[in-house]
Amino acid sequence: MGHVTKSHGVPADLFRFTTTVDAELHTAVLRVFGVANARLETSLSPDDVQQRLRDAGWAEQVTDEELTGSLTKLRKWGLLDSAQHRYGLTKLGEAAFAGVQHALETLTGSGALQTAVLDAIADRLDELQTTDDRRTFTALMELEGHVQTLTTNTTRFNADLQRLLREEHDLATFQDVKRTTITYLRDFISDLDARKQRIRDAIGRMDASLHERARNGADLLKDEHWLEERARNWERLKAWFHDTPSKADELQDVARKAIVQLLRVLDRISEQRKRPTNTAADFRALARWFARTGTEDEAHELFNAAFGLWSARHAHLAHADGELIPSAEPWHNTPPVPLSPHLRATGKQEHIGSTGKVRDVDEVRRNRRRQAQREREELEHAWRQIQTDGAVRLSTLRDLDHDTFHRLIDLVGRALGSDPDSTGTRTAGTTDGRMLINLRNARGWATITTRKGTLNGPDYVIDVQSR
Repeated sequence: MGHVTKSHGVPADLFRFTTTVDAELHTAVLRVFGVANARLETSLSPDDVQQRLRDAGWAEQVTDEELTGSLTKLRKWGLLDSAQHRYGLTKLGEAAFAGVQHALETLTGSGALQTAVLDAIADRLDELQTTDDRRTFTALMELEGHVQTLTTNTTRFNADLQRLLREEHDLATFQDVKRTTITYLRDFISDLDARKQRIRDAIGRMDASLHERARNGADLLKDEHWLEERARNWERLKAWFHDTPSKADELQDVARKAIVQLLRVLDRISEQRKRPTNTAADFRALARWFARTGTEDEAHELFNAAFGLWSARHAHLAHADGELIPSAEPWHNTPPVPLSPHLRATGKQEHIGSTGKVRDVDEVRRNRRRQAQREREELEHAWRQIQTDGAVRLSTLRDLDHDTFHRLIDLVGRALGSDPDSTGTRTAGTTDGRMLINLRNARGWATITTRKGTLNGPDYVIDVQSR
């Protein structure tokens, strides 16, 4: 095995094999050694490599000369070493293979927010309370693996989510994907507060001898580097769940904001689909019609029909005394004829009719005053129902009519779209500044029923005040 000096930088030739002319062959050969290394085969002969390339379905026949050249270059770059016509991966080779595998997993994989990982973290923390040092060691290793999985999946999921918000898709697919994502995010954050608290409490119960006991259970009595690594990983765990604010809190805020953004995008899509047509769609349809025309005359006819550019509509107009102008006289030599703007806009000459009857607006004003008064009374009634005497849960609000319920949900939506303060409270108000809402997260689920349906959602703690 080769030896690599400890360094904080990546060696310049580590991934050079992926940029040369025979990059595909070099990568395939390195993969053969990586798979063999995973099977605890420390060395392979050129014949072994040739056979495994064929077994792996390598498309082209590799000659002995090509294979020898690839092995030589990989050895030159420090990825392989050789002894007695057998080759094996060096430390650099293992790093290069791991880097390629990780890149492929990143390109083909997708992130996820898995509540099962949070439960597994909490379970492993509970197991660390045991007095068995060996079980402490295995539980600690499993815990670090779960934290790494949580970090990787969350990073990928957030990147996928931001791309989903930016990219354009087919409308039907776009709606299905976004609705599915909204449901997924809601399910994830529904019990996130309880899971965070369980993990936070378990971290607070850990004693200072945890890593010492784990090291004893692994029979690593003098490995101080191992203890340093465990301490760093423990700080990562605390950053996720124990710090204030923690990464889990930030993740919860990102999920909530994403739900609001996705709902807004879906609203815009729904509004667009309600419209029978729009200018952009008209022009695209017209472009397709132009592409199907067979001759230039057909294209001109379509253009005239689309944009109304017909022959002159004022050609029938004549001078007051037409006998003074010979019929054979060219138009550009004759005096101009007055042309009404109405003819240019509508294609018809002006028609002077009787003066319209003056409208009596007194009744209209009275109706508008009555409507405005009725709307003010309805608004006052709604605010009186919504206003609370201190903090209450959504689930405690009963007997709300649909209009009042609609105004309440609008206030809650405004609060969820705002940033929380240091205590986690979100504040928002109505457009006119009349009402103010303070919203905090709560455990549990609320069900609110009106005459038009039932809403199920998180049971937030709200405080609605009148200014």
